[in-house]
Amino acid sequence: MKIKSMSNLKLYGFNNLTKTLSFNMYDICYAKTSEHRKGYIEYIDEQYNADRLTRILTDVAGIIGANILNIAKQDYDPQGASVTMLISEEKVCEQELCELGQNETKILVPNAVVTHLDTSHIAVHTYPESHPDEGISTFRADIDVSTCGRISPLNALNYLLDAFSPDIVTLDYRVRGFTRDISGKKIFIDHKINSIQNYISVRKRHLYKMIDVNVYQENIFHTKMCLKEFDLDNYLFGVTEKDLDADEVKRIRKQLKKEMNEIFYGRNIPKM
Repeated sequence: MKIKSMSNLKLYGFNNLTKTLSFNMYDICYAKTSEHRKGYIEYIDEQYNADRLTRILTDVAGIIGANILNIAKQDYDPQGASVTMLISEEKVCEQELCELGQNETKILVPNAVVTHLDTSHIAVHTYPESHPDEGISTFRADIDVSTCGRISPLNALNYLLDAFSPDIVTLDYRVRGFTRDISGKKIFIDHKINSIQNYISVRKRHLYKMIDVNVYQENIFHTKMCLKEFDLDNYLFGVTEKDLDADEVKRIRKQLKKEMNEIFYGRNIPKM
């Protein structure tokens, strides 16, 4: 779903509202042995290395209609990766010319200097890790898409959910600052929204249970998502359900459900 601006809203000057969409996306796995846990971390590290993350963020920039000015990326040892992009709403020429004084001397102005006021950023950081005792491994990707002006990060929401296929998602969307209409009245938000869920596809909404915590008067929107379906084979690394006995299946299911509920609700569940 595309974000829709308020109709007949006429602004005075540049729209400098800042819209930020922040994700925490989690993949949960049970890896029975230390070798399996190591293999899972290596698998995730390869699947979401800096080069692939760069391709994902490049697609995001295209979807929201932003222009990439700069890319910084890094793979970490022993695991994890980060990518940050500086983006702008308007296209930027390779060189901007300005004239100084009456002698009409032309000076080349670097892109970054010309466009700093209308640029924003997209960033992703990954955190693969494993539980030292109980076989649970998790992968977390933190993504921030921050835009200034008319372009909105909400337009890339469904693409990012598809790109990572997460088990659990924590979403925050907020609008900061203000712009002015032609009469000088401050505009603190330039589009209608009452829930992030409005911008999630129907197909995705059917897959997840979701809860909202919104602060409308502050233009702050928060949504948590957790997959409804639970096929154990989707959470096992190195083995399948048929390789396990009934007691192991029951124990692992309980462990995975506990892990997912703790992440979803943001609190530890006491052991019974």
